[in-house]
Amino acid sequence: MKSRIAAFGMIAAVLTAGAIAPAAAQTVDDVNWINKCIADNKDEGPARSVIVSYCTCMNNQMSNSETKSITAWEKTHKKEADECSKKAGWK
Repeated sequence: MKSRIAAFGMIAAVLTAGAIAPAAAQTVDDVNWINKCIADNKDEGPARSVIVSYCTCMNNQMSNSETKSITAWEKTHKKEADECSKKAGWK
């Protein structure tokens, strides 16, 4: 039983580290833009995880010098928005 608990703990630690690692690559500015995008889309219907994935994808598509919000940028970049929607599973 102890070995099962230890194995479960190790698996949980690896999964947690994997979930945190991609977020660590984001700057504070990126996180602020992504959070604004999430807030802008919170009433659109999909699960929060889908919106987070979509907003993160869109942020990653944008140049670091972009000054528009993700919500404003997506209106002029349909191809990228469609790709991120598909990747995020937004239906």
